Amino acid sequence: MNFDLNIVPFSRRESFLAISILPEAQDRRPGLYMRTVRGGDDKFGEAFLVEMLDNNGHSIPFQPEASPEQLLLKSANGQTAEICISDSRTFRVRTKGCGIRLTFRTAAYDYAFQAAPRSWEVNSFTHECRFMLTTLAGELRMEVPWDKIKSSYVIADFLPDPATGQAEFAVEEFRTVWAQRNAWEPFDEIVRQVRDEFNLWLDRSLSLPPQWQDSRALAAYITWSCLVPAEGCLTRPAMYMSKNWMTNIWSWDHCFNAMALVRHDPKLAWDQFMIFFDRQDASGLIPDFVNDKYELWNCNKPPIHGWTLAWMMARTDFIQLAQLIEVYEPLSKWTMWWFKHRDSDADGIPQYNHGNDSGWDNSTAFNNGIPVESPDLAAFLVIQTEVLAEIASRLGLREEAHAWRRLAEDTLEKMISHFWQDGRFTACRSGSHEVSEGDSLLLFVPLILGERLPEPIRTALLQGLRDEGRFLTANGWATESLRSPYYHSDGYWRGPIWAPSTMILVEGASAAGDRELADEVSRRFCAMLDRSGMAENFDAVTGQGLRDRAFTWTSSVFLILGHELADS
Repeated sequence: MNFDLNIVPFSRRESFLAISILPEAQDRRPGLYMRTVRGGDDKFGEAFLVEMLDNNGHSIPFQPEASPEQLLLKSANGQTAEICISDSRTFRVRTKGCGIRLTFRTAAYDYAFQAAPRSWEVNSFTHECRFMLTTLAGELRMEVPWDKIKSSYVIADFLPDPATGQAEFAVEEFRTVWAQRNAWEPFDEIVRQVRDEFNLWLDRSLSLPPQWQDSRALAAYITWSCLVPAEGCLTRPAMYMSKNWMTNIWSWDHCFNAMALVRHDPKLAWDQFMIFFDRQDASGLIPDFVNDKYELWNCNKPPIHGWTLAWMMARTDFIQLAQLIEVYEPLSKWTMWWFKHRDSDADGIPQYNHGNDSGWDNSTAFNNGIPVESPDLAAFLVIQTEVLAEIASRLGLREEAHAWRRLAEDTLEKMISHFWQDGRFTACRSGSHEVSEGDSLLLFVPLILGERLPEPIRTALLQGLRDEGRFLTANGWATESLRSPYYHSDGYWRGPIWAPSTMILVEGASAAGDRELADEVSRRFCAMLDRSGMAENFDAVTGQGLRDRAFTWTSSVFLILGHELADS
């Protein structure tokens, strides 16, 4: 398998290191960059520009070929450089017939100095880490002019041994103290180990129909390579949304990644599901996103965790008493947070204070201002309280189970009376209850309640989802009706197709009894991804991938829906 470094970064499981081709930007030359994807404000985390050098030290063009185990750079004259990530913190590079230049972009206080006879340390304040450059074969020449309080620039030329025509070196990332190695593993052995590790992951990934095997491998690679280690604020190994620039985990994105893992790696799936509850506030709130450095609390995401947990429990025997005990209290606190802290008009219907809280950031449900009461939120809370009732019952907490069931029934009744108007669900301003403008797919999410909804409501929702040219396109469901004046082909949640909305409503159509529609939309969606890759979202009409084009929740949903189709 090969992939395009303009779209998909080269990385590996449980590493913050990556390599990408980046376009020209302010203070950045276009080219191939060694990067670190640690969280923070540095959008791409570019550290070193990588250039290939001829025997005279001049930069020469090359073509990259990326596979899961190594990155091969080839010049027109046959010179090559091979790059692999040998462990979570180390790039290894080997060249034949050429040298490699690494140019480090310095900022305030950054500096480099010789730390050992064949090693130079580069201290990066921007990335909050250090890099050790060590030559293993050939010669290292450094150009590091000093400018009062920092190195004005850092250029490292790794030149081949004249006798062999080869150079070999390592770039190690570390935070505090460098651990000097007594020996280095052979380059070919490292490549073999990484290849075997990925192939094992691929073999265990969800099976798909034969026509999607290449895309299955790409989806498996994206999910495997986007894992980062438990470090800092990350209490467990965690799957980032991407190693492009979406280098965080958001508190509903992680659910879809957990769902894709639960059949073949339930322990890792459980880690993905629980990681936000590890960072839960005393109030019950979970952060909007988390990375290795910090959490964001300014907004949050919808409570899809009960729905996710029920889905996972139906597909694995891993979730037993120990897991139910672990999750019960935090899930209870998260559920009650909505009823206690997000019902400003005290009508029993929790609200979103901003579009970001819904996950559908700029949906037309928020056109008329905030806060907004939306039926999807009530539907998720109905399911979550039902799941809590089941867990409480299994834990022998009979009174709590009864209370959760009463809350579920009460919320369902209020949801229908509050939002169902003139044959459709609506969203409205909290307090005034002014109905929002637009025609958003968000208002069809209550279909996940299935037979809990009265038959006329189920029928009306399914008819809306079956209406070709409203939401339904050749590629799946648009997030805003194509007939809406607010539809925009690249309007984020005002038109493009997304993996989570597709997954939720495929499950909703199935729960409501229309498996044919669920399968048809799954086929259209998976076929689009097979053509367009694993992008953050997609033009609903053309199927073109938009925004970040190597996204894990898209990869996970592709694997889930494709697998469910194969099993149906």
